[in-house]
Amino acid sequence: MKAAVMSLGSKSSLMIAEEMKKYFESVDNINIRNLEVNLGVGKLDVFYEGNRLGKYECICARGSFRYSQLLRSVTIALYDRAYMPIKAETFTIGHDKLLTHLALQNFKIPMPLTYFASSTKAGKKILGNVNYPIVLKFPHGTQGKGVMFAESYAAASSMLDALFALKQPFLIQEYIDTGGVDIRAIVVGDRVVASMKRRAIRGEMRANIHAGGKGESCILDSNTKRIAVNTAASIGADVCAVDILESSKGPLVIEANLSPGLRGITESTSINVAGKIAEFLFNKSEEFASMGTEQAASEIMDDLDFEKHKFVQQIIANLDFRGERILLPRIVSDISRLSEKDETIIKIEKGKINIEKID
Repeated sequence: MKAAVMSLGSKSSLMIAEEMKKYFESVDNINIRNLEVNLGVGKLDVFYEGNRLGKYECICARGSFRYSQLLRSVTIALYDRAYMPIKAETFTIGHDKLLTHLALQNFKIPMPLTYFASSTKAGKKILGNVNYPIVLKFPHGTQGKGVMFAESYAAASSMLDALFALKQPFLIQEYIDTGGVDIRAIVVGDRVVASMKRRAIRGEMRANIHAGGKGESCILDSNTKRIAVNTAASIGADVCAVDILESSKGPLVIEANLSPGLRGITESTSINVAGKIAEFLFNKSEEFASMGTEQAASEIMDDLDFEKHKFVQQIIANLDFRGERILLPRIVSDISRLSEKDETIIKIEKGKINIEKID
């Protein structure tokens, strides 16, 4: 299988590409600055350095918010041709803090109280009803950039006037005092593969590694892990970082990062995070590649109308394990007509599994 990493060529992207070479036949590094999307009636295609992009079974797309529209366009064009860990709309949601918070709200993910104002008058009304200090954020920005702190109404009001003069939208968020400490969790699929606490340096309220913060390995409890995994699902990312504050209310999510740096958390935890990501991408790519043949088999089964004739089908195959879990072929779900909404009884004996739907 062939794979590609689309990125700006950051160290973390190169780390992922290098680890992917252990699994894929070939891995290309594609600079997103040299990509173009050709639009036309009934036609959508991607070109790289003037040539039509080749075929890949896996494409890992990463990049800053400045390239979110390009990444979304490329993913729309390629999503049905290769496995891609981030959905097209996620590049818009994940690179906009307001849209991210709306997604978190929809999935009932705990987060600090957050406000969005569209005018100076509305903004100052909010400022008059919040407890200080507060946090002001630009909707776009990474590595802690675009985050400001106001100790009083007067300070916040001055910042507000400046932001509106510059025609800059912003979020107002309650300040959670954690002593300059936050948690970063790397979510891969349905698991947190690594987590660390980041401590801000003296005089700095942002704990980001790029802002001088120091990382140390930590183990998350099951509730915090669940919140991190649900956050990734809420924005449509199979791979991302989730930043969390520990508060008296419990874990609160402050941000999701679609293109997180990996050096800091790799050094802090001694976990090969890029390797975990590469292995996951390979397994998902195998599943994606097998969908075509399984879909064809499913269509044959539909033509034979097995449900009408009540035939019992037997399939001879080796079991596919994902970690300690058994992954059944897609044809099994196609014939059984079972869905995740169905309640089932699972009967287990040594060397035998029977799954029946509860009517």
